[in-house]
Order: sequence, then C-alpha cells, then structure tokens
Amino acid sequence: MSDIETISKHDSKSIELEIVSPVNDNSTSPANNFNGTNVRDGMNGFHGPYRLYKRRFLGLFGMVVLNIVGGLSWPWFGPIANDMVSDFGITLDQVSWLGTIEACLYLPTALSIPYLYNRFGLRRCCDFGAAALVISAWIRYAGTVKSLSTNSSYALLMLGQCFAAIAQPIYQVLGPKYSENWFNLKGRTTATMIVAIANPVGSAIGQLLSPLVGGTRQSILVLGIISTAVVPFIFLVHSQPLTPPTYAASNPSASFSHLARDVIFGGQSHGAKMSRRQRFDFMVIAWIFGILVAATNTFSILTSQIMQPVGYSDDISGLMGACLLLTGLVAAIITAPLFDRVFTKHLAVSAKVLLPILGGGWLSLIWAVKPHNTGGLFAIMTILGVTSVTMLPVGLELASDLTRNAEGSSAILWFMGNLFNIVFVLVEDALRAPANADPPLNMRRGLIFNGVFVLASVLLIWLVKGEQVRKILDEEKVAEGGGGVVRGA
Repeated sequence: MSDIETISKHDSKSIELEIVSPVNDNSTSPANNFNGTNVRDGMNGFHGPYRLYKRRFLGLFGMVVLNIVGGLSWPWFGPIANDMVSDFGITLDQVSWLGTIEACLYLPTALSIPYLYNRFGLRRCCDFGAAALVISAWIRYAGTVKSLSTNSSYALLMLGQCFAAIAQPIYQVLGPKYSENWFNLKGRTTATMIVAIANPVGSAIGQLLSPLVGGTRQSILVLGIISTAVVPFIFLVHSQPLTPPTYAASNPSASFSHLARDVIFGGQSHGAKMSRRQRFDFMVIAWIFGILVAATNTFSILTSQIMQPVGYSDDISGLMGACLLLTGLVAAIITAPLFDRVFTKHLAVSAKVLLPILGGGWLSLIWAVKPHNTGGLFAIMTILGVTSVTMLPVGLELASDLTRNAEGSSAILWFMGNLFNIVFVLVEDALRAPANADPPLNMRRGLIFNGVFVLASVLLIWLVKGEQVRKILDEEKVAEGGGGVVRGA
C-alpha cells in the first residue's frame, strides 16, 4: 500500500500524532515523499496545511559551517602569494592557478549537482562534500614536505585544490534547495542569504588567517585541521521534512536537462513553460550574477598582487579583502529579513537600486589603488561589500522564482560565476604591467578591465522585470489552504 493510500485513511489529527521524526532522508527520491493531512495531486503538489520544524535551524547551521570551510581554500593563497613564491620556488602565475583550478573544476561539478541531488538527496551530497574536504586537506599538506622537488610539491598542492573544488559547489548550489525544502515564505530568503554568504565569509576568514597563522607550511596545516574538524556537522543536515513548508517544496524539480531546454528553447520545465520574458530575465540575472561573483573572487585571488606593487603589505591586503566580505555580511543580515517580510515582491527593484552603486564602486578602484590611500580603499571595500553580498541571495531567489527549479537555477548561476572567474583571472594576469613599469608589476590595466566590464554588465538589470512566479504560486496555495502553517518539533 502506498504512502498516499495510507494517509488517505486517517484524519488530519491522527496524522499529526503519528509524525514522530521531523525528517525524511529517503535518498533515492528526494522531495517526492512528503506526507501530511492532504495528499499531493500529481504535479499539482501538496495543498496543506504546511508545516515548519524547529530542527530546520540545526540543518541550516550545518550547511553554513560546511559552506564556510568549503570557501577557505579558494583565496587562501592570495594574501601569501609572494611568500609561496619564495618558499616553494614557484611563480606568481602558478600561485594564481591554485585558486583558478578550483574555478575550472567547479564548472562540471556544479552542473552535475542537480542530477546528484535528484539521485541521492541533499544529505548524501553533503557527505560527498565532507569527504572531499578531508581528502583535499591532507593531500595539500603532503605537498609541504621539504624533501620534495618544486614540481612534486606543486603537483600535490594542485591535486588538493582539485578535491576542494568538488566540495565547494555542493554546499553553494544546494543552499537555495535547502531553504525551499525547510523554510516558508517568511524565512526562505533569509535562509538562502545565510547559506549564500557563508562561502564569502569563509573566503574572508581564509584571507585573514592565511598570512597570520605562521609560515606558508604552517598555514596549509591549519587549513587541513579546520577542514577535518568540520566533518561532524554533516549529521545536522537532512534532506527534507515529512511535511513541506510551502507548495514549491512539495513539488519535485524537473531534471536539469529539462530546465536547460526550457531556458534555451522555451520547452517545459517543472510542469510549466517559462514565458519568453521569464527566460530573458533569467539569462540577464545569470549574466550579472556571474560577472559579480567573478569580480569579487578575482579580487580575492589577486589581492596581494594588486596591492603590494603600490606599497601595501600582505596583512593589509588580507584585511581589505576581509573588510569587503565582512561588511557585506552585516548588510546581508540586516536586509534579508526585509526582503522576506517587507520587500518580498520587490527583489528586482532592489537590484535596480543597488547594482549601479556596486558597478561604480568597482570602477572607482582604477583611481583608488595608489600609495597612501588606505582609508579610501577601506571605504570602497565597505561599499562593495554592502552592495555585492546583499545581492547574492536576491539573485539566487529571483532565479529560483523565475525557473521554479531551485537547485537547477542555482547550479547555472554559480557555473556562470566560476566561468567568468577563470576569464577574469587570466585576463587580469595577462594585463599585469612588466617588471620595468612604474610601479613594477602593477595591476592598473586589470582594474580598468574589471571596473568597466562590471559597470557595463550591472546596468543590464534595468531590462529585467523579475516576475517572482514561484513566490506568487506559493502565496496562492497558502490562501487556498486557509493560510495556516503548523509548527512542529
């Protein structure tokens, strides 16, 4: 007898009493086994009453911690780039590739995650990510053995970064899906924000710690210890609750191939065809999101190389990068609840206000990166942080609302960010001034490329309508069900 047939023989009160465990970790069919007082009607989803569980916050905490540690390795070597050159006998370009290789491998990994989620479930994907973190940590540390040749050490460092590239996208891509599975309309954007900014926070911590914990070899050991210690947090994360918090959470997402066909050709996705306007909006959002992620990550990777030629130490360079991301954290914490409860239907309008300011901030670095301008640079870092990190959850939620496919749209957005990151790092490396320039090896031409490209891209937001289809549908279904949400353990 099926679950639906069993449930149909009980009244709503008996169902409430029979729910013992608030989670459902059926890894072979995520999002397909929600139970409750009403049954699902094919692709029409669960019609309530919807249910919230307190343990959603434990899972959110687990996702945040795992995402923070997943973000450590990417910019870890940026602030200590020059020390890596002297200690390991490698070049600045090779140090840059320790970050860039993660972006390269991130691309196929991100696009495979929607399939892995549909096949194994969210919890099992998190297990894969934790295993990759541990493997990456100790392969990387093996490369610090002094008896190894330069090429052998560099090969092990690169291999460790390759495994880190498997872990990082898992927690980033699945953040919006965790929010959709566990949170209702009054908390979904906030939950998405918390998971989304966890990775940049990890990047900020990485930039701050890497030059402060000792020499390069000790720094890599510290990264390994942190990556190993985080593993138990996977036990806080579960795939989904027994009863969904919203209508969207009760519907299994369409396959990633269906979403891709819908976006490109206008096919069917999630049982509903995206309109031409929705497809256009999603493409523009994906482009802007990719450019902004690339600009921020490239700056994190090249911070030392941008700042040191004009007289700033590695410590100051690391603090500037940390300032950008930590001020963004504060701004995002303040604004996300407002997006959930006040500006819930105005995400696109908010983006149209903040993105031009953000573009102007990146452009201003062309003139601000100069000697004896520490105060001005920290002010610009604050502006960039407040605007860019705030836009992370806005972009992810808008994309999920347009496509009705949280993990698929998230995979595309993060794919775009890392694809552009590769381009930005390679172009800005190529634009570095020669050793006989004034000052030697300065990155002014790279800053011009970055600022102009970002400003031109963010202005495209004015072409976006940003219809939040998923949110509208969720609100309609809550109203049809009487507007109630049951709160569980």
